[in-house]
Amino acid sequence: MTVFSELYGAYYNAVAAILRAACDHPLRLGELRAVLAQKAFGESALAIEPALREERWQLLSPDGTTPLRHAPTLPLTLLERRWLKAIALDPRIRLFPGEIPDDPGVEPLFSPRDFEVFDRYRDGDPFTDEEYIRNFRLILEAIRTRTPLTIDARNRKGSVIRRTLLPEYLEYSEKDDKFRLIGSADRFGSTVNLGRILRCEKSGAPIDPETVRPVQRERRTVVLELYDRRNALERVLMHFAHFEKEAERLGEDRYRLTVTYDKDDETEMVIRVLSFGPMVRAVAPEHFTALIRDRLIRQKSCGL
Repeated sequence: MTVFSELYGAYYNAVAAILRAACDHPLRLGELRAVLAQKAFGESALAIEPALREERWQLLSPDGTTPLRHAPTLPLTLLERRWLKAIALDPRIRLFPGEIPDDPGVEPLFSPRDFEVFDRYRDGDPFTDEEYIRNFRLILEAIRTRTPLTIDARNRKGSVIRRTLLPEYLEYSEKDDKFRLIGSADRFGSTVNLGRILRCEKSGAPIDPETVRPVQRERRTVVLELYDRRNALERVLMHFAHFEKEAERLGEDRYRLTVTYDKDDETEMVIRVLSFGPMVRAVAPEHFTALIRDRLIRQKSCGL
């Protein structure tokens, strides 16, 4: 059972919204699809709509009504409260402003000591450092208010570079265990690793539009085909839950998934696809399939 994940949280809330509407009036097919589009994901129609319409989930009648007498609510279960208590132990939670609920009397479902993380660099960002937390929150506020920042940061050669940029968004690399700031910047580029920031302040002067280089992230797509064996479809959708994607059913247990990603994350994307073994196959574009072949050849040459 998956507890309180982003993927399943959206599914449960989408079905609850459908049933609440059906408690009020007979639900038309177009309205059902509109709720799914608003509350869930693009591929949700592959699972939720037929399950409700074919009455495999006996929650919705053919005429759009529901046998439920009361509109559904989703109170937190003890298991979910324990999960939230465990998530509160993650040091990255404290990067964000606001008080973390303690929920006394509830034991965490797990602790960081229960996990052995591999295939990740060990020089991740210092999430508990007070200066790092200050910089993170200042950047987060600047993104929301569209406020320019002046940043002193070390580059890869160890030199300190001062730059003024307009922050656009933060991104987190799971493999590097680091946050990066992406912004419209000057000739030094638009990406700053938060762990390398020495000083970060709101800029007192506006940015000259003539010197700003807008954010330009090259977007690429990969087309995957998979067989839904050993729960492969569920695992793939969960693994790529935070990517922009489209899913299409090709047969009884065969699916096509188109995933959009940033070019800078292409190596990590290759590793992610290979992690599913023979259940998932990259079929396009040729550039990506060539990267898959090249990595497999290199792994074989190392005796892997």
